[in-house]
Amino acid sequence: MRIDVKKCAAILKEQDNILILTHAHPDGDTLGCGFGLCRALIKTGKKARVINADDIPKKYNYLFEDMPQYDFKENYIVAVDIATENLLGALADTYASKINLCIDHHGTNTEYAEYLLLEETAAACEIIYKVILELGADIDKKTADCLYTGISTDTGCFRYASSTSSTYRIAADLIDKGADNGYINRVMFETKTKTYARLEKLAIEDMELYCEDQVAIMAVTQEMYAKTGSNEQETEALAPITRQIEGVEIGITIREKPDGTCKASFRTFEKVNAAELAKAFGGGGHPQAAACRMSCSVEEAKKMLVEKCGEFLK
Repeated sequence: MRIDVKKCAAILKEQDNILILTHAHPDGDTLGCGFGLCRALIKTGKKARVINADDIPKKYNYLFEDMPQYDFKENYIVAVDIATENLLGALADTYASKINLCIDHHGTNTEYAEYLLLEETAAACEIIYKVILELGADIDKKTADCLYTGISTDTGCFRYASSTSSTYRIAADLIDKGADNGYINRVMFETKTKTYARLEKLAIEDMELYCEDQVAIMAVTQEMYAKTGSNEQETEALAPITRQIEGVEIGITIREKPDGTCKASFRTFEKVNAAELAKAFGGGGHPQAAACRMSCSVEEAKKMLVEKCGEFLK
C-alpha cells in the first residue's frame, strides 16, 4: 500500500525496536537514509539500528561511530533506498518477505513492502528529511551530516539534472543545522585512497568504446582488486567516469564478483533511460543512473550489454 509522509511518520510513531535495512554495496544515499532515520528515531525515545549485507567503507564512519548500539529482537522492519528485494544482497533470504515499510525514490520500485512511501526525488534522503520533520524529531548536526551526505552523493555534488530547487533548499537547511558540507564534499569527491587510485588507473586503461563511440564500458575484475589491493567497496566513484567522455551516451561499469558473476552500473544522458536499460536485465534505478546483476562472466556481460545498447541508440 502506498502512503504519504504524514502516514509514514504516524506508523513509525507507533512502532519500537525498529530494524533499518540499507542496500548491499552501500553508498552515501542508503547509508545517509539509514543512519539519519535511525538517529531521529532514537531521539524520539525508540530503539533502532541499521544493518547492511556488506562492510561499510571507512569513509562513512562519521555517520555512525558515536551512535548507541542497541541489541533487540526487531518488531518492525524498514527498508530505505531499496527498489527491489534482491538489492538486499545476503540479507534477502532473511528479510525480503518481512519488510513492513519501504522509503524509496526509485520509480522502478517493485512495491514489495507492506507500506511504501515513494517520491521520485533526487536523493532518498530528501524524503527522510521530510519524515523526520513530520516525526517532530530535532535534526542535530550528526543527523544533518547523514542527510547531507545522502543528498550530495546521490546528486554528484549537485551536478546532476535530477537536483531540483527543493534539493538545494533542503541541503541549505541541513547546512544551517550544522552539516559539515565542506568536509563531506571533500571526503566524498576529492579524496582517494592509494589503492583506489591504482584501481582507477587500471580500469581507465581497460575501458573500451562501442556503438560508434557512444558506449563506454569499464570492467573491474577480481584480478584488478588483487593487483591493486583495492576492493569492491572502493568502486563507487568509477561509474560516473564512463559518462565523462565526449560523445558517450551510455557509460557502463562492470564489476566482477568473487563467484564469477557481475554487476553492471549504467550512467546515461537524456537520450537513453538507464532504468529501462537496466530493467532489460532484471535491474532498475533512475532515468540516468541504474544497475543490474548478471549471472554470467564479464566478457559475456559485455556482449549482451553492447547488443542491448545498440537497440537503445537506434
